[in-house]
Amino acid sequence: MNCDTFLVKKNDFSQTQIDSQLEIAEQSLERGEILMKVDQFAMTANNITYAAMGEALRYWEFFPAKLGWGIIPVWGFADVVASDHEDIKTGERYYGYYPMATHLRVKPKKISSSSFVDGASHRQSLSKIYNQYICCANDPLYQPATEALQMLLRPLFTTSFLLDDFIFDNDLFGARQVVLSSASSKTALGTAFSLYHNRSERQMDYRIIGLTSPGNLEFVKSLGCYDDVLSYNQVTELDGNTDTTVVDFAGNSSLLKQLHLHFNDRLKYSCLVGAAHWDKGGGSMRDLPGAPPQMFFAPSQAEKRLKEWGGSQFQQKLAGVWSRFVEFVNNWIVIERGSGPVEVDQLYQKVLAGHLNPKTGNILSLWNKVD
Repeated sequence: MNCDTFLVKKNDFSQTQIDSQLEIAEQSLERGEILMKVDQFAMTANNITYAAMGEALRYWEFFPAKLGWGIIPVWGFADVVASDHEDIKTGERYYGYYPMATHLRVKPKKISSSSFVDGASHRQSLSKIYNQYICCANDPLYQPATEALQMLLRPLFTTSFLLDDFIFDNDLFGARQVVLSSASSKTALGTAFSLYHNRSERQMDYRIIGLTSPGNLEFVKSLGCYDDVLSYNQVTELDGNTDTTVVDFAGNSSLLKQLHLHFNDRLKYSCLVGAAHWDKGGGSMRDLPGAPPQMFFAPSQAEKRLKEWGGSQFQQKLAGVWSRFVEFVNNWIVIERGSGPVEVDQLYQKVLAGHLNPKTGNILSLWNKVD
C-alpha cells in the first residue's frame, strides 16, 4: 500500500512534490499503533499561516519531513484501516489534525469513548489541543451531512471563539472599537460573528469594524457581522480618536504599521492572529506607536479556559455558538472539491496566492476520485 504525502519547500511554499513510500498496514504497525486513512481535509488561508509560522510555532514538527521540506497540517477526517490497539477498532472515523497525506500512523493514548491523544514521542512537547482525535460516533458536533463545514470552519471557529473570549476576558483592553483586518477570512468572520452576537449579552458597547480588499467589500458588508466595513485604502477614515484594539489576520506588516501610526496612543492592543498575506510580511514592527504587537496563540487561551471551566462546559459553550455560526454560513458558502495530487496542488497554489473567493470553501483529498 502506497502512502503519498504532499510536501512544500520550507523556503518557497510554491514548490511542492509528492513523496510516495510503501506502507504495509498490519505488518508495519508497532504494538499499540493504528493506521489511519486520511479521507479528506480542508485547505484555507489558516493552513498557509501554519506554514508561515512553521518554525516559530513548531507546526512543522507535528509531521516531520525530509530536510528542507515540510508537511502542512490540515483539519479533516480519517478512518482506521488497521489497528494493533485493543481499544481502537478498524472502521472508526475520527476528526482531527492530519498531514496532507493519504495515511497517518498514530499511537493512541488517553483513550475514551469520544477521543484519543496521539502518544507519539515527537508530539509530546507540542500543543495538546492539536494531538486529540475525536471519534465521530460520539461527537455531539458531528453530522455526516456537514462534514465539509466542520473541516473548513471548526478549527477556524474554535480560534475565533477563543479570540472573542480572550478579548472579552481582557475587557477589550480598554478599547471601544475592535478593528479586524482580512475581514472576509473565515477566522475573522467567526470572530466578528462572536463579538457581534455576544455583545448584548455582555452589556458592552463596542463597535466592530472590518478591513478588506475593495473586491470583497460588498460581500463582507452583506453579512451583517460588522458595524462598518472599509477597504484597505480607507484606513485613514477610521476614527483615530477612539481607544482601539486591532486584530490583524492579514500578516501584512505595511498595513499593521499604517494602523499603528493612525491610532497612535489610542491603540490599546495589537493582536496578531494570522499570516494570510504571508508574502507581505517581514517589515520591522519595532518602535511603533501604541501597544506593541502581540501574537495570539489559541491553545494558550484554550488551556486556560479548560482549567477554569472544565472540558464539558468548554465544549457546551463552543457548541452553542458553533450551531448558530453554521446556520449563518450555510446561507452563502459554496464548497469546491479537489481529488488526487494534481487537483490538490492546483487548489493549494490558488490558496497560497490568495486567489480566493470568500464565499468558497476548499475540500481536498489526495485520493483520486473514483467515478
